[in-house]
This record gives sequence, structure tokens and C-alpha cells, in this order.
Amino acid sequence: MEKTIELYGEIGGQRVDLITLKNSKGMQVSLTNYGCIVTSIVVPDRDGKAEDVVLGYESLEKYLAGHPFFGAIAGRFANRIQDGRFKIDANVYQLETNEPPTVQHLHGGSKGFDKYVWAYDLEETDDEILVHLHRISVDGESGYPGTLDVTHTIGLDEKNQLHYNFRAHTDKPTVINLVNHSYYNLAGHDSGSVADHELKLFADFYTPVAENMIPTGEVLSVAGSGMDFRNSTRIGTNMNKVEDAAFDFNYILNGQEQEGDYKLAADLYDPKSGRFMTVLTTQPAIQFYNAFKLSNKTWIGRNGCKYEAFGGLCLETQGYPDSPNKAHFPSARLNPGDIYEHKTIHRFGAR
Repeated sequence: MEKTIELYGEIGGQRVDLITLKNSKGMQVSLTNYGCIVTSIVVPDRDGKAEDVVLGYESLEKYLAGHPFFGAIAGRFANRIQDGRFKIDANVYQLETNEPPTVQHLHGGSKGFDKYVWAYDLEETDDEILVHLHRISVDGESGYPGTLDVTHTIGLDEKNQLHYNFRAHTDKPTVINLVNHSYYNLAGHDSGSVADHELKLFADFYTPVAENMIPTGEVLSVAGSGMDFRNSTRIGTNMNKVEDAAFDFNYILNGQEQEGDYKLAADLYDPKSGRFMTVLTTQPAIQFYNAFKLSNKTWIGRNGCKYEAFGGLCLETQGYPDSPNKAHFPSARLNPGDIYEHKTIHRFGAR
């Protein structure tokens, strides 16, 4: 295992670094302590040719200019909270509603966890390097209750496994849902639509949404619908079965197939390059988003590539959206004395 650390820029007198991790198998991951952004994941294909398989930028200045969460952490609460409002015991909390034209709270607000410089330290062995990123989210930040002490660990090992771990504790009851929001294209970040990728989700059910993208509270079977990825399916085939070819849905993981503490969540395969990515997690659900909104704005990414709709996809392991307002969904509440801890692995290879 190798690492390099270089100056990426400065924000308000705070140093921002770019940390690059490399293993002996030809895999390389770069991340920055601004927003815990994974800027690059380089993976060899079946012929040994290495390509960057995530959408992103080459400079801090471009990230600071704005982006649709390319590679960043989303929090304190990832995904959506209806009307930006929730209740804990007798207290009602009102958050920013930052997803126009709807009035929902999205990904922690306009200054969520992705807009801060994090402290970090490294843990190294012969088989893996872990970057432990830390910050304190103070009581009332973005409207959330409780001072939250957060550690987000991003690491690479010699098994071509990328680790996303989260751990937090609070001094006051709060809600929390943390994810990494990388956009993957296993053919290469600049290779166009992911419609020919093949996807398997280890989920028999999903949570449908209303027009405002908030879950209705129902839990529906995927059987007989375009939502069904129980068997490996060309994504474009199912895009033809859903409105506007748009996927942005929360799938409930079965949890029947496991590796130790981890549930199998997803298998993604690109027939063109042979690259695959297997997702394992301790989380209860996974959000599949096929980036159908990318063309709403012009995003010029790494090496001048224009990122269009369907040019990548997100597989965000998570708690359920709007769970603070849905008593029958798994709770997102964190109490003093308890620990929020979840782990996800993205395992890469080629065949």
C-alpha cells in the first residue's frame, strides 16, 4: 500500500489536502478533507487498462463553485425530510427547505457536511490504509439539535475494497443519516450513458414516492415492475419501463445474503470493460439514482468532459428517506449514550 498527500487548496485559512491511496493491484483512490469528497477511483479493466470510474473534478476551485454532490458526504441527514420538519419528543425542529421547486430538506441543507473542512488522521497496515476524517457539528447547525461528534472513515485495501465507515455520538437527541454520494460509471467517467450497465439489487421491496419525492409510507414489491433488479438486468431495459427513464428510489435490502456483518446490497457490471462493483453494507436500504437530473445544468467535469443525464449512477447505502416522519420506518434517531455506526464496502474487480 502507498499513499501521497499534497496541498489541494485553502478555505478560510484552513488547509485542504488531496490524499491518494494506491494498492498493489493497480487500484487508486483520491479524496480530499473538504466535504470528504472522493475525487477519483481508478480501476483496471479486464485487459489491465486503468480508468477513472467516478464523476468529478480535478481542482478544489471547481468543487467550491458547486456540484451535485460528486463523491461527497451527505449529512447530517442524507436524502429528504418532508417540509424540512420533524419532531423529537415534544420538540418540533424546522430545517431549511433547499430542494426547489418542492419544499423538502435535502442532504443536510445548503451547507451540509459536504461544505466543511474536516480534520483527519491515517491508520496504516501492510494490507490497508484508512483515512479517519473528523468534525464536530455543533448544536443547531443547519437547524439540527445536538452537538454531534462524527468520524467518517474512507479506506482502501489490497482486496480492491473501498471502505466507507461512519461513527457518531450526540449530547442531545437528534436524527442522523450519513452516506457517500459518488456517481459511478464503470466504463469510465467520460464514457456516456450507464444504460448498458447491468445491475442487481438484493431487494424485493422499495418505498414509492409522491411527486414531491417524499416516500408515501407504503412498502411495495418490485415484482412485475420496472423497479425489479432482483436478477442482473440491463439498466436501460428497466429505464424503458419507468416514467422519464428516471430512477431515484429507496430499495429495502433483504439481508438474507450476508458476509459477516455485511448484507449484500448491489452488484454492478459493465460488459464493455468487464469491471464490476459489489456493494455490501450494514445499512437497511440503498438508494439507486441514475443521474437523470444531470442535464438540468451544465457540469463540465474532469478533463473537460460534459456530464449528461444518465452519465453515472449512485448506489447510496442509507436509512430510509423521511424516516423521522414515518414511525414504521427504521428509526433515524440517535440518543445520548448511543453510537451511530454503519459500514459499507465497494468491492471492485474485472471479469
